[in-house]
Amino acid sequence: MEKTLPVAHEPEAFALTPERERELADILTRYPNKQAACIPALHLCQAQNGWVSEGVIVFVAERLGLSTAHVKGVVTFYTLFNQHPVGKHQVWVCRTLSCALKGSDAVLNRCEKKLGIHVGETTKDGKVTLRTAECLASCGTAPMMQVDKDYYENLTLQQVDEILDRLTR
Repeated sequence: MEKTLPVAHEPEAFALTPERERELADILTRYPNKQAACIPALHLCQAQNGWVSEGVIVFVAERLGLSTAHVKGVVTFYTLFNQHPVGKHQVWVCRTLSCALKGSDAVLNRCEKKLGIHVGETTKDGKVTLRTAECLASCGTAPMMQVDKDYYENLTLQQVDEILDRLTR
């Protein structure tokens, strides 16, 4: 019996919009070499694409003169890069010691129950992805969570419900 090998496929091509091309050109002027601009270039591409696809990795590698292995290593090292499509909103629950002592487990459990998903998953309607973070630098106002770029601090479970209701409407 002849064994068949899986067929490799080309990543979907990625290109920046003209406005973001100008932003990339500006980014490149601020760094001593192109490799140093890898993280900001990836953030720019993720802002447009929503996540860092294989096509984005190839694009950044080619534009910065880096290997795709180097760019993929950056993407897999930093948790701020989405390696899969994510929801319209990202909810991050802080789990550092300060938040844990003030009830972050209850906040996380409420999020999972209310959204019907577990950490790392996205709601079926694509509205919310739930994540945890080891520290969101708001220890004095624990427990807290971040929704997209907004912080919600000194949380009660009622506030968590209200925040999630607004996101899922």
